[in-house]
Amino acid sequence: MEKEDLSQLKITRTGPAAAPSGRRRNKGRIFLVIVILLLVVIGILYWQGVLEPTREVEITTVSLIYPSQAYTVLNASGYVVAQRKAAVASKGTGRLEMLAVEEGTRVKKGQVIARLENADLQAALNQAQAQVNTAKANLVQIEAEIKDARLRFERLGRLIQSKAIAQSDYDSADARLQQLLAGKSAALFQIKAAEAGLRAGQVTLDYTIIRAPFDGVILTKNADVGEVVAPFGSSINAKAAVVTMADLDSLIVEADVSESNLEKVKKGQPCEIQLDSLPGVRFPGEVHMIVPTADRSKATVLTKIKFLEKDERVLPEMSAKVAFLTRQTTKEEKPKVAVPPSSIVDQKEKSLVYRVENNILREIPVQKGLPLADFIEIIQGVKPGERIVLKPNRTLRDGTKIKIAEK
Repeated sequence: MEKEDLSQLKITRTGPAAAPSGRRRNKGRIFLVIVILLLVVIGILYWQGVLEPTREVEITTVSLIYPSQAYTVLNASGYVVAQRKAAVASKGTGRLEMLAVEEGTRVKKGQVIARLENADLQAALNQAQAQVNTAKANLVQIEAEIKDARLRFERLGRLIQSKAIAQSDYDSADARLQQLLAGKSAALFQIKAAEAGLRAGQVTLDYTIIRAPFDGVILTKNADVGEVVAPFGSSINAKAAVVTMADLDSLIVEADVSESNLEKVKKGQPCEIQLDSLPGVRFPGEVHMIVPTADRSKATVLTKIKFLEKDERVLPEMSAKVAFLTRQTTKEEKPKVAVPPSSIVDQKEKSLVYRVENNILREIPVQKGLPLADFIEIIQGVKPGERIVLKPNRTLRDGTKIKIAEK
């Protein structure tokens, strides 16, 4: 038996034995595809800004530049004050029976605001009226008797000439006529006295009726129905003033001007008034008065500025800012939208700003206008009040996440 050459033996790996190597190669390809896909997704997300790191930027606000800012020589702050203001009270004492107004009610001069209980005074007034009527009736009666006495006296006068009656009868008729004439004078005085009593009763009754002293609006209500009202609050539990009211046509702004800047202000100087409650509105004004005394504690002089145009939205005690101008602006001069020049990115074909929307930047193309002092006019693109990046760099683009830098 011949010996077999074992060195010539070979193992051929076919069929199921080759499967593990093929699976490894497939797994390698799948892993490579997954890695490539992940890189593509990461690239897309980064390109869209989802994975981009947050940038810290400084922002500013789109401003509305008013023409008056070019003519302003001084700014001051103050409050709206009514020059004509009253605490309306009753001259009489009594319980408040009726109150016809509340805060904000507009009233006319002479309009009834409130009324006190006055049944007793009304009864006294009726009695005084009755006394006047009685005195007038007595006068009518006396005048009738005088007429009769005069006719008798004249008739007896004709008879005495013919000696047809005794002299005593004639004298008696004359005395009666004179007596009645004297009674008429007394009756006239009684009527005047009764009428004076009636007027006094009417005045006393009017004390219980509280009327508006001028056209205005009710500011506060200090008493309610059922409470006792007394002049000057003489009673411990009594209310002095029923309401306080102001004449809205007399509203002015009282502003404190520093002594060092007083030379920049003069009577009749044009002004522009801005109220904190109406930031988008400018009211034309004029210096009405410079009070001729200084406040030593603040080193200021009180200056009163009147409104040249009335507006129902202006109310007493509103805070105000006043700009003293070299000349008054005209209605043709409109405010302009403006931004700092450093907030604009100039490119070859366009200019743009980066507007902040929920901490994400948006590229906004803008159309520039003329320079306005430290700003530049924006004709189209952004609106006043919008927030934009103050000093954008070249790495910023649309969709960039940002964090506002703390100042």
